[in-house]
Amino acid sequence: MNESMNWWRHPLKTCTPEELQQIISSQSGGQYVLPSDPYNKVFDGIYLGDESVAQNVSLLKSLSISHVLNAAFGTDLSLNMVNVCKELYLNSGIQFLGIEAIDMSSFNLYQHFPKSSLFIESAVAEGGNVLVHCREGISRSATLVVSYLMISRGMTAQTAIRTVRQYREIRPNDGFLRQLSI
Repeated sequence: MNESMNWWRHPLKTCTPEELQQIISSQSGGQYVLPSDPYNKVFDGIYLGDESVAQNVSLLKSLSISHVLNAAFGTDLSLNMVNVCKELYLNSGIQFLGIEAIDMSSFNLYQHFPKSSLFIESAVAEGGNVLVHCREGISRSATLVVSYLMISRGMTAQTAIRTVRQYREIRPNDGFLRQLSI
C-alpha cells in the first residue's frame, strides 16, 4: 500500500491476509462455500446480499431497508457489475450509494472505505437498515461491511470477519483481504 492509503489504521495489531482466509474457511470445514440465502442480517441494521435482493424493492421495504449500497455499481457485465442505481428507488424513500468496484485483487477498494463507512453509519444512526450488495454478496460488499465494522465499531479485521462470517458465507478476494490487513 502506498502512503496515501494510510488515512486510517486500526490501533490494534494488524494481521495477515492468510489469517483472515483461515477465519473465513474454518467455519465451513476448510472449504469456501457460496451463501445459501440471497441476503443475511450480519450486524444490527446491516444486511449483506446479492443483486437479486437489491432489485426487489418490495422485499427491501419488507426488511425496512432505508439505504442501499451497491458495491458493484456499473453496466459492464463482463466485470460482474450490477446496474442497480438510484432511479430504481426514486419513489421508495430508499437512499442509494453506488461504488464502482471491480472484484479483482488489484482493485483499490480501500479508497472507498471512508465513504462507504459513512453511508452505512448514517443508515444505522438514523435507526434504519442498509443493504450492502454486489453481484453475489461475498467479496466487494462483504469487504465494505468488514471495513465499516473496523472503522466505526473499532473491531480488528479478525473480529469483523468473524462477525460477518457468523451470519453469511463470504469470500473477499486476496487483494481485498490485504487491504483489510494493513
